[in-house]
Amino acid sequence: MLKIKRALISVSDKTGIVDLAKVLVSFGVEIVSTGGTARALKDAGIPVVEMSDYTGFPEMLDGRVKTLHPKIHGGLLARRDDPAHMKQAQERGIGLIDMVVVNLYPFEKTVAKDGVSFEEAIENIDIGGPSMLRSAAKNHASVAVVCGPRRYPSVIQALKDNNGGFPEPLLSELAAEVFDTTARYDAAIARYLQGRGGPVPGRGSLGPALNISLSRAASLRYGENPHQAAGLYRFNGSESAPTLVSALQLHGKELSFNNYLDLNAVLENVRGFAGPCACIVKHTNPTGVALAKTPQRAFLDAWQSDPLSAFGGIVGFNRFVDVATARALVRSGFLECILAPGYDAEALVLLKGRKNLRLLQMPVGETADPNALDFKRIDGGFLLQDRDAHDVERKDIKIVTRKKPTPKEMTALLFAWEVVRHVKSNAIVLARGTKTVGIGMGQTSRVDSVYMAVKRAGKRSLGAVLASDGFFPKPDNIALAKKAGIKAVIQPGGSIADQEIIRAADKARMAMVFTGVRHFKH
Repeated sequence: MLKIKRALISVSDKTGIVDLAKVLVSFGVEIVSTGGTARALKDAGIPVVEMSDYTGFPEMLDGRVKTLHPKIHGGLLARRDDPAHMKQAQERGIGLIDMVVVNLYPFEKTVAKDGVSFEEAIENIDIGGPSMLRSAAKNHASVAVVCGPRRYPSVIQALKDNNGGFPEPLLSELAAEVFDTTARYDAAIARYLQGRGGPVPGRGSLGPALNISLSRAASLRYGENPHQAAGLYRFNGSESAPTLVSALQLHGKELSFNNYLDLNAVLENVRGFAGPCACIVKHTNPTGVALAKTPQRAFLDAWQSDPLSAFGGIVGFNRFVDVATARALVRSGFLECILAPGYDAEALVLLKGRKNLRLLQMPVGETADPNALDFKRIDGGFLLQDRDAHDVERKDIKIVTRKKPTPKEMTALLFAWEVVRHVKSNAIVLARGTKTVGIGMGQTSRVDSVYMAVKRAGKRSLGAVLASDGFFPKPDNIALAKKAGIKAVIQPGGSIADQEIIRAADKARMAMVFTGVRHFKH
């Protein structure tokens, strides 16, 4: 059991610190403190020894140097079970420090502010704080270390339960939290500095090392299946960013692991369009996507793409949900979740009438982090890549057949091309105007994906266009598309069979365009 006799307190966030200090003083603990923390404690009537009086050395360099002193780190690092350490401490007039309460300068909050200067960011890099935390945590057998206000209630209870002391298991637990905290803090600084000229994810360069810093945002009931434990984690520093992790849930039971995966899929789909868009997803694949003049029309068109698969799906919008759209949603039957930038008051009342329907609200526009990386977990590590953010415009399109797409067909082709990037490979999207009529996904053969999309479209394939996420290796895809009444095709090109495919399209009197870019999604 560690008995606390002297505590060093230096905190940026002063939440709850007075309550903790009062408990320490009640057990006869001497408190050493710095600047603003010392003033806050003195104002609360708590006796404090100023840091400069304790070390005999004034704060200097605008506060950059105040705790980097042998009397501080000697008092933290000296081993109580080592006679040589104790002798040196006594000879040098170094008192032992039994407890450290420190939280760090708010670096991440600072750099997240609009217009923050480089100089302000640099001054919010804490040096003394992490140094004291690490010294105390290294010697945690003899020093209790507390690095955040959320820990104060349990620390206070431990002091009361143990007559001003700490049990060993708690000391080890607190030390582990310190090294986790300082690792996250350093990672945030590294990310910021890299963004000013070093390797920046999403800008064509992946560095030789990557530090990932996450904090749990929620515990989930289970993972993809009930026997798998799961949690929702957010990137540290993104707490205030408009992300799916921070989306506001307005109604319904808690979200599941699979719900989050599907919600992310609808978000990626709808944020790619400027006009009113609706997307329905099942098992991370879109069953229907549509652009229209109103969100209600967009939803109805998306639903008709594949009503059978849409049942029980996740729906996303890039516009507010009005009452007309809400009525359409309710009439459609069972849905799991709806994601939108917002809901009209009457629409919200109507949708909340569905007990099991989850309603989420978040800004739906460009991703909060345009430089974000895409992670894929494999055995022993991760695969990292830039996000698939390559957009194709009309000027980028190469017409390769004798027949050219009509303006209406070109609009449909570009719409289908935007949708196909979010469909699992092999991916085929059939569209008429700006709505999907059939989607084939996840097949090991591209012609099977064409067959699936055509089957789902039925007669609606007549006059439709087709988008393929990868090139066609054989003309059998064109033959199947011709039989279904497809009038135009958009695909990457680049196959050794390109000329054979083009001849097949010419023979079928079909327009075909190449993008020069593929959109595989595994």
